[in-house]
Amino acid sequence: MKVCIAGLGAIGGLFAARLAGAGHEVSALARGATLAAVRERGLALTSIAGKRSVQRIHAAADARELPAPDLLLIAMKGHALAADARALAPLIGPQTVVLPAMNGVPWWFVRGMTLASVDPQGHIAATLPLAQTLGAVVHLTCHSTAAGEVRHGFGERIIVGEPGGGASPRAEALVAVLGNAGFQAAGSADIRSDIWFKLWGNMTMNPVSALTGAACDAIHDDELVRGFMAAAMGEAAAIGARIGCPIEQSAEARMAITRQLGSFKTSMLQDAEAGRALEIDALIGAAREIGQRVGVATPNIDALLGLVRLMARTRGLLLPA
Repeated sequence: MKVCIAGLGAIGGLFAARLAGAGHEVSALARGATLAAVRERGLALTSIAGKRSVQRIHAAADARELPAPDLLLIAMKGHALAADARALAPLIGPQTVVLPAMNGVPWWFVRGMTLASVDPQGHIAATLPLAQTLGAVVHLTCHSTAAGEVRHGFGERIIVGEPGGGASPRAEALVAVLGNAGFQAAGSADIRSDIWFKLWGNMTMNPVSALTGAACDAIHDDELVRGFMAAAMGEAAAIGARIGCPIEQSAEARMAITRQLGSFKTSMLQDAEAGRALEIDALIGAAREIGQRVGVATPNIDALLGLVRLMARTRGLLLPA
């Protein structure tokens, strides 16, 4: 299979290295130091067990320099996709399957509802054909240790499904491809609920970690912070019930599971420490916007959004409007 990875950060690098190692023809959109490193030395992946491998892939900063793929796997941050979606157009042929493997709510998430927080200019919806798009949820951690170097943290689970629900041959085929590349891949008949469930679990932890600089174990061990996050998660659960994505688990039970994972840094905290723009709107802004549209009050989500957005603006971690 010809695969193009759009966004060669930690998650994109993991996908690229695994798929190339499984024998697929992998290319990638990359920039700056990452592009230079991959061209010079290859893409390096260190596994959970500490084994290091290097894959040679075709990387470029311009989509027009890359071959049209069978699978376009998008591993960009939400704000980056909103800004650069049109640059992906040369990679999308009539048979290309588009798989956004990203945090937060995708542009197509609520039928009949355009989400300004996710796709403010409409560039994503205009460029990425929904009929060729699959939904995905990524349950794993990894981080970039240097340009062109990725270290896998924990987790292997990838969920894939049709935006409209139900099974399909293309989703099943992609699950098989990802499974053969070493992921614990599974299909979903209701990918929207899977997406909302993950958002419900990380829409508080990510911004709280970026605001405080604390790892996840310290956040969960603070009773007052844990109570605030539970209140915000309750609002998100109420939104989910309105849009057909009900959540049965309690916030406390979910946080207890995450606490068992020990000390780790969220992707938003890693971005804040590295001086990169924060992925705020797809995670928190979208939850607030959907809540407003369906009539669910979100005072705790609103407070969290305001605080992290102000912090990001003060530290220069917001993309220009």
